[in-house]
Amino acid sequence: MKGTSIPEDAVVLSADEASALVDRMFEVRCAAEDVATAVNEGAESNELALMCADLVTRAKDAERLR
Repeated sequence: MKGTSIPEDAVVLSADEASALVDRMFEVRCAAEDVATAVNEGAESNELALMCADLVTRAKDAERLR
């Protein structure tokens, strides 16, 4: 971004993009907390496997910038 004070290697997001990223990160945290709660409550391995798969899917989605 020549001619500005923004560094050349900066990543600039619109307000909507930043908000969507925050929302996806919140979903990841909630999914991780759900897995932790299920483990503490002695959930069955098949239930945990499904929850972990969901967590991985949400994490992959969250790391992608749109």
